Amino acid sequence: MSLEAVFADEPAFVPYLAAGDPSYEASLEYVEALERGGADVIELGLPFSEPIAEGSTIQEAVVRALEGGMTPDRYFEFVEELEVAVPLVCMTYYNLVYQYGADEAGKGPRPFVERAAEAGIEGFVVVDLPAEEAGPLRAACDEFGLDLVFIVAPTTEGERLDRMHEQVSGYVYVQSRLGTTGARDEVSDYTERSLARLANWDVPKAVGFGIKTHDHAERIVAAGADGIIVGSALVDIVAQGHEAGDPATDVAARLETKARELKQGALRGTRTPRPE
Repeated sequence: MSLEAVFADEPAFVPYLAAGDPSYEASLEYVEALERGGADVIELGLPFSEPIAEGSTIQEAVVRALEGGMTPDRYFEFVEELEVAVPLVCMTYYNLVYQYGADEAGKGPRPFVERAAEAGIEGFVVVDLPAEEAGPLRAACDEFGLDLVFIVAPTTEGERLDRMHEQVSGYVYVQSRLGTTGARDEVSDYTERSLARLANWDVPKAVGFGIKTHDHAERIVAAGADGIIVGSALVDIVAQGHEAGDPATDVAARLETKARELKQGALRGTRTPRPE
């Protein structure tokens, strides 16, 4: 199923975890648990040593994954070993994409995209890649049939917003608040305004940054979102289990329960009157 098709019938739940956090084997269990809990798409982070867009929760997950030996090649092996049927999106930073395969083919995104397509990745979120410089990656995605998802911040406007609109596919990641990633106690007031700015875009709108509870999920969908993206609230469960020394099966069960809660909240949002 294509990324865009996932959003066709009901609001999509799009969770994020860093691949390899806190270990390769445990992380496989955790990602598979998210599908059992109702994930429609999974954003699978490829850890990078300088995750500038992330809050402390995901930064610490990245450190654990890197210390556990996660690399781009190991990441692709991880994707191939996963037993999930939902689309996978690689979320990472452009340096890793650009440098991959440099010894054989020169620097550029094509070798990375080719390997990702071979492994089973359906699309990319490249956190630090400006739309103005995304042409080579967009071309590689077109060549291998992958989507390119952009993050639209509340402050994104003008020519940059237009360039994103021209190049985006799959879905658009609507950043609900300013700042870095991280779970919050309240839904941002920016959400409805951000969605309204993208009303004429012909791709699904998935809102992320700060979603923590089923109530948040319900309110985001009721505000007009086609889906929700949740990272830090799930990574917190992984971190707490790791710190406590809990068995991976127990942590996986908690992730599955949390995923189900968030998916049900999103579904309830379709029954809540949307703003005029």
